[in-house]
Amino acid sequence: MRTVKQIVTARDTEDRLTEKETVSFTSDNQEADICIDPSITYQSIFGFGGAFTEATAYTLSQMSEDKRAEVLHKYFDQNEGIGYNIGRVHIHSCDFALENYTYVQEGDVDLATFDISRDHKWVLPLLKDAMKVKGDTIPLLASPWSPPAWMKTNQDMNNGGQLLPEYQQTWAKYYATFIQEYQREGLEIWGVSVQNEPAAVQVWDSCIYSAEEERDFVKNHLGPTLHENGLEDINILIWDHNRDQIVERASTVLSDPEAAKYVWGTGFHWYVSEDFEQVGEVHNRFPDKHLLFTEGCQEGGVKLGEWFTGERYGRNMIGDLNNWTEGYLDWNMVLNEDGGPNHVQNLCDAPIIADTKTNELHYNSSYYYIGHFSKFIRPGALRIGVTNHHDVLETTSFRNKDGSIAVVVMNESDEHQAFSLGDCDHLIHFELPAHSIATYIVNG
Repeated sequence: MRTVKQIVTARDTEDRLTEKETVSFTSDNQEADICIDPSITYQSIFGFGGAFTEATAYTLSQMSEDKRAEVLHKYFDQNEGIGYNIGRVHIHSCDFALENYTYVQEGDVDLATFDISRDHKWVLPLLKDAMKVKGDTIPLLASPWSPPAWMKTNQDMNNGGQLLPEYQQTWAKYYATFIQEYQREGLEIWGVSVQNEPAAVQVWDSCIYSAEEERDFVKNHLGPTLHENGLEDINILIWDHNRDQIVERASTVLSDPEAAKYVWGTGFHWYVSEDFEQVGEVHNRFPDKHLLFTEGCQEGGVKLGEWFTGERYGRNMIGDLNNWTEGYLDWNMVLNEDGGPNHVQNLCDAPIIADTKTNELHYNSSYYYIGHFSKFIRPGALRIGVTNHHDVLETTSFRNKDGSIAVVVMNESDEHQAFSLGDCDHLIHFELPAHSIATYIVNG
């Protein structure tokens, strides 16, 4: 008999990824409110994870060893934690670093002084310890926020500016050298994005590329340079910015076959827009390319105990996964009690807040909401058909490699919601509390 395991997180209760009683389907010819159809399949899941920023790594270095270890297990342990399996790193500094920094000395066009020793302080030890917890390598997406100041039109890592044409090849070689240095440390750079948020002039590390400039940099410099250095297996992602302009950017780059041949797919963020259909439209236009959510966080400092942050994650994850997204990368995995450190005070929230003054860890609602996906939708899972007849509930459904089906259902309303979950011949009745999320594991 087919059984369903229930895992629930709900506001105004003690339930946080709490397993409830396992129940069995009953035969019923009525159509369920949420009806799954495993015969219809969509994209395969690459994974879920977060960013190993310098801010995250530094903050954890300020905590006791047992608290640092707890965080790694809460993220990367499949049983104790939420089963993260991928990650993101920044190529030299980003805003969530302690300061602007690069890996080379000014004017070194040959990259003879390339040196990642700064990353040995905090980032690399954290990455290696996370790998030990996971028991395997962690595929990493590496993203630059800005070239070195001397390579840019504004001679500043911050405040936008553009890559000077005479340094395009040097900058392309910079990616390759970074990848090789990380590989020597036993780390797996799975892919690179061309530029973090290439349409935003920010007061922190930033650099502007038009769609045509990004296309031409990939086609003429980054793609060929990776291939020439034996790095043709490194996946290149374009855009790495918000959904609102994703179709325009992808269309410009991927419509050029000489650029597209180097590009794995499109990365995107959640700021500005929750227009999930824009993500699906990129798939519709370029079905042979991939989609990866590469960054999202709650802005405006720490939001301890707030529930809307978790719901923001849940809503975005369901919306993107239902539109061909293959994985989800959160931003900082951990920040301090202020929502930093950040070298321009662009303070934000994180799923885990580490109070460096009291050595306490605080788990936000976002941690649990992410876990309803990452812990139960495993790498290689296939999204399957699901018909949602319920007016209030949001849902997505995946079949794991072991045959189990994970159905995530979210209730953002102020009321309990009764619903039935089933397939063609069987269903079962559930009730979701107000402001809750549940994962239902269907076996058999």
